[in-house]
Amino acid sequence: MGLSRKEQVFLAILGTSGVSGLTALILLLVEATSVLLPTDIKFGIVFDAGSSHTSLFLYQWPADKENGTGVVSQALACQVEGPGISSYTSDPAQAGESLRGCLEEALVLIPEAQHRKTPMFLGATAGMRLLRQKNSSQARDIFAAVTQVLGRSPVDFWGAELLAGQDEGAFGWITVNYGLGTLVKYSFTGEWIQPPEETLVGALDMGGASTQITFVPGGPILDKSTQADFRLYGSNYSVYTHSYLCFGRDQMLSRLLVGLVQSRPAALIRHPCYLSGYQTTLALAPLYESPCVHTTPPPSLPQNLTVEGTGNPGACISAIRELFNFSSCQGREDCAFDGIYQPPLQGKFYAFSNFYYTFHFLNLTSGQPLSMVNATIREFCQRPWKLVEASYPGQDRWLRDYCASGLYILTLLHEGYRFSEETWPSLEFRKQAGGVDTGWTLGYMLNLTGMIPADAPAQLWAVSYGVWVAKVVFMVLTLVAVVGAALVQLFWLQD
Repeated sequence: MGLSRKEQVFLAILGTSGVSGLTALILLLVEATSVLLPTDIKFGIVFDAGSSHTSLFLYQWPADKENGTGVVSQALACQVEGPGISSYTSDPAQAGESLRGCLEEALVLIPEAQHRKTPMFLGATAGMRLLRQKNSSQARDIFAAVTQVLGRSPVDFWGAELLAGQDEGAFGWITVNYGLGTLVKYSFTGEWIQPPEETLVGALDMGGASTQITFVPGGPILDKSTQADFRLYGSNYSVYTHSYLCFGRDQMLSRLLVGLVQSRPAALIRHPCYLSGYQTTLALAPLYESPCVHTTPPPSLPQNLTVEGTGNPGACISAIRELFNFSSCQGREDCAFDGIYQPPLQGKFYAFSNFYYTFHFLNLTSGQPLSMVNATIREFCQRPWKLVEASYPGQDRWLRDYCASGLYILTLLHEGYRFSEETWPSLEFRKQAGGVDTGWTLGYMLNLTGMIPADAPAQLWAVSYGVWVAKVVFMVLTLVAVVGAALVQLFWLQD
């Protein structure tokens, strides 16, 4: 006996509810995917205690790191008032107190709940290296004073230490290449990718007491003491790096003046690197206090010297060359100066800090060829002091030294590091790299974040919008079909 029309309708509604319900169940189970929730932000503070001044940098990065290294951005740069900490030998406590202002600025930007989780580090560079050589107890007293102040702050203070010259160079290289996007780059597809190794850029840094050169050479690094190795964003890097202590701008100027005094001892010193018409009086004793000066003052000289500029670029270059030992590398292609190993130059280079400041003043940061750079610096050195002083009001502190600094940088790059007329265009003089302040601190923080465990990001299960709409439609159909079948069973079939 066949089914009645009422029974056929009831079975059809019941079947529809079963099919739509099964479809909704499949959509629930099959199309769900894992979605990461936004992660917390971590912070880090680094003090750069240089020879002439101290700066604080505050960095931040997401807690779930990209391939093991934090994707770091700069949140604050603050220059500490006063000189470098190595200048506080007579009052070590003031070295620590001088840091409070910038530290308070940084703490305002960090959520209070994050204070105890925020690492802080102070790295002292060449100024403190020289002080340790000269008087180790004074250096210890300054580090103790700095540690006492920073150790009482609410953040996680990791220590105040002397940064090795090799680390200063290597971390500066990391900073430059991170800023330029040659270590890791955010692609248009929304992924972090690693650019080709050929795009890596060498780094040239010059502070007040030392200068560093760092790059990836085209072949093996034969002197392993000049090799630095690190791992960033899941990749290993090996770079050549060397730091030349006493070849920073300030120490070079002091050594240059001492060399002139030693060559022609007299109460009046004629300085070929000072512009003609410039004259000043200097105390003799302080010139010989630096560990970079390895001689004693002539006994016949008075306590104060008169120094008079002659504006002679040829004689200035001759005096500057006396600061180098070029003969120790004669006939060697893998040697720079003073017998220091250096593989042949490779790739592009960014020159920053005092390289940039000097050439920026001389208007030589636009890619001018080596011959024009040479001519421009020589022309400046031959200008009268009164004319230059009138042309640059308010810059008296640095004006007298731009001739010497310009010719020194030219000698270092051309005759020391061996940038030729052909390779000079690979040099770029920059204050920043990709909008990031240059220096060792960001590179240090990038390397440091590789040692901080990544927090596991929170997860949710989610679906695309289209699947969500389909799921809702089938669930509604199932509900309607079930209710319809129930109504048919209760009222229609019983009639």
